[in-house]
Amino acid sequence: MAASSCARAFPSFEARSDPDFSRPEIPSAGCGRKSNSTALRGAHGLSSLIFKFPPNFVRQLSTKARRNCSNIGVAQVVAASWSNNQAASGFTPAANAVDAAAAAAVAPVEVETGLGEVAEDASCNGENVKLEGSPSFEYASFLSSDGSVAIHAGERLGRGIVTDAITTPVVNTSAYFFKKTADLIDFKEKRRASFEYGRYGNYTTIVAEQKISALEGAESTILMASGMCVSTVMLMALVPAGGHLVTTTDCYRKTRIFIETVLPKMGITATVIDPADIGGLESALENNNVALFFTESPTNPFLRCVDIERVSKLCHDKGALVCIDGTFATPLNQKALALGADIVLHSATKFIGGHNDVLAGSISGSEKLISAVRNLHHILGGALNPNAAYLIIRGMKTLHLRVQQQNSTAQRMAEILEAHPKVRRVYYPGLASHPEHDLAKRQMKGFGGVVSFEVDGDLLTTAKFVDALRIPYIAPSFGGCESIVDQPAIMSYWDLSQSERAKYGIMDNLVRFSFGVEDFEDLKADILQALGTI
Repeated sequence: MAASSCARAFPSFEARSDPDFSRPEIPSAGCGRKSNSTALRGAHGLSSLIFKFPPNFVRQLSTKARRNCSNIGVAQVVAASWSNNQAASGFTPAANAVDAAAAAAVAPVEVETGLGEVAEDASCNGENVKLEGSPSFEYASFLSSDGSVAIHAGERLGRGIVTDAITTPVVNTSAYFFKKTADLIDFKEKRRASFEYGRYGNYTTIVAEQKISALEGAESTILMASGMCVSTVMLMALVPAGGHLVTTTDCYRKTRIFIETVLPKMGITATVIDPADIGGLESALENNNVALFFTESPTNPFLRCVDIERVSKLCHDKGALVCIDGTFATPLNQKALALGADIVLHSATKFIGGHNDVLAGSISGSEKLISAVRNLHHILGGALNPNAAYLIIRGMKTLHLRVQQQNSTAQRMAEILEAHPKVRRVYYPGLASHPEHDLAKRQMKGFGGVVSFEVDGDLLTTAKFVDALRIPYIAPSFGGCESIVDQPAIMSYWDLSQSERAKYGIMDNLVRFSFGVEDFEDLKADILQALGTI
């Protein structure tokens, strides 16, 4: 009806039929950027129309009408890309369908496609969908820096959403449909790629995952609802019931609680060592059937560093996996997989998201290991909302700029704090006084945006200093554009007594400061003024 009305109003308007809406058979190779080519012939159905607008047509429309027709045009291009690939009709796969849609437009438009084949080891009825995308090595020929990769990975060379928009659209859907039962059977028997259900994947999320994979040099990445979700699912997926793991004394408290209280219910035991205790690691590997060594590097909150290359070799010799939580380092300051680790995870809530407005967690590694984690993730269901995935994509496009600024500010402020008479001790890998400073220089490009330090005073004196600060927010978390400060004894360990906190090294005068991207001189003046009040 809409087409015939437009045809009457504008005699030069043309319309032609296009195949029905359905998912294409996915070619095994060659997905990516396509140019316009031939038109569709022998159409199978009339479920959609591709409109060809006459010259100056858009100028004849009101603003509202122009907006509506623009939406129709996008819908028709997307419909063409999902056209049915039926051998009897002589149709070509999705790429050619998109080419035909572009050929019918007023001006040539390059349209990107991205949905690739299901991985051979896919499980859960094909839920382990892998889109053809952009692992880091594919970018090396023309994108030489992590900053460029963070901006373009997963998007510039093709994505699973067919659109000519620069920014990746948010695909808000809870399920994916099949036009007919035969298509569903093809999916179940691994001949057709789909996410099937929103818990198993999303086109927007895939783009964010590919960006992280490209930065980490990983075969595969999963994004989940939070950093803790990633940590707990990984531990349950990779450490067998009755198994043993090794972790470090300094770590995020909720991770420690999970290891100490939940994993024992599965018969899983743990050895806890100092981050620099190589002898303790060797002993644990010798006396236990260790499945996994899991630690942060740098750690939270004392920013201790683990010799990733050395511990990876020791663990691999004994058949144990190595997982590094690189949240404090970011993928720009440290490449854990390149140093020998099997898995790297991040609380993407922090530096990767970077704007204090999204919760997410990522885990990256080989397809084999990530598939094992993914299968359990599909069961437990901690899926990332696509709107959150969009915020991760947006945040990563300024990741290199933010991290560069935060590295610089933190290093300069750590040096100033260390020399200040009202500061007893500073914890920062960029300082020569840090116990792993030389190691950090070898395996990190920058030392991060978080500095921990001890004020010369007790709990209340330290709280007075924190309250005197005007720029940072008193809040948990770190890594965002806004500076954040917290007193761990109150923020994270207040439920423990002073003596119990001391067992974990958490003193009443400890402060953790996450530097944002505010002007350095403003932050310096604010901190020095606050120190002057105590």
